[in-house]
Amino acid sequence: MPIITLTTDFGLKDHFAGAVKGAIYSELADAKIVDISHNVSPFHITEAAYIIQNAYRNFPEGTIHIIGIDSEQTPENKHIAVKLEGHYFVCANNGIMSMITRTIVPEEVVEINIHDRIKTNFTELDVFVQVACHIARGGTLGVIGKPIKEIRAITGIMPVINSEQKQIIGNVIYVDNYGNVITNITRRLFEEVGKSRAFRIQARRAHFTRIYDKYSDAINFDIEKTKREEDGKKIALFNSSGYLELAIYKSNPSTVGSASTLFGLDYRDTVTVNFD
Repeated sequence: MPIITLTTDFGLKDHFAGAVKGAIYSELADAKIVDISHNVSPFHITEAAYIIQNAYRNFPEGTIHIIGIDSEQTPENKHIAVKLEGHYFVCANNGIMSMITRTIVPEEVVEINIHDRIKTNFTELDVFVQVACHIARGGTLGVIGKPIKEIRAITGIMPVINSEQKQIIGNVIYVDNYGNVITNITRRLFEEVGKSRAFRIQARRAHFTRIYDKYSDAINFDIEKTKREEDGKKIALFNSSGYLELAIYKSNPSTVGSASTLFGLDYRDTVTVNFD
């Protein structure tokens, strides 16, 4: 039985996540359900896109991913099912899938058209569960939807490169649980534009002239621990997902602060890279 994952903005206080799981088990008693996250900020499409983009490849092919963010059906917010790299995604066509399909062409995309068969005011509980369980049983996408060619894109998430190829203007697309700030500038773009030139990263009142591969690379472990610059050290690095991240070493947003609070950065704020 394929795995069914859940990514939503339901939080953990209310009954919604549990109700969706119950509905899946009612359809498929031996289902395997995995929570990716239920703490996506409400209606935050870009945040959800970043999370699912960096989670799905860790699951085996055939996994079905239900994404419940801004998913109420309206004339402007249709529902889709997407097959991509052997995975299936069931979500609203609101831009969530565009971060993934920007670099990977889907194998199949359909606009879900089974709504007239299901009485619902809870999309994830009814429509998305029915579609996911249909796929889990071996059903094809053509049975539950009509083929479409284009997926709606999220606007404003692509970095801008100036005409002289000396500057990348990016934006914050995600702030993680540690308060680390993730930008939309990828390592690949940085290296293509930078061509090994010296650089300066500017983000409000913080600036950086070096990028690390991991957090601990910024710490000199040859120095006695009591004399090291550790707590509060600001770091720029390419994270495990290949995005430029600005961080504070071992930060804690509730005590010593974080990159987001100390640098004054939040979603969509500008981060600029200038090359010599």
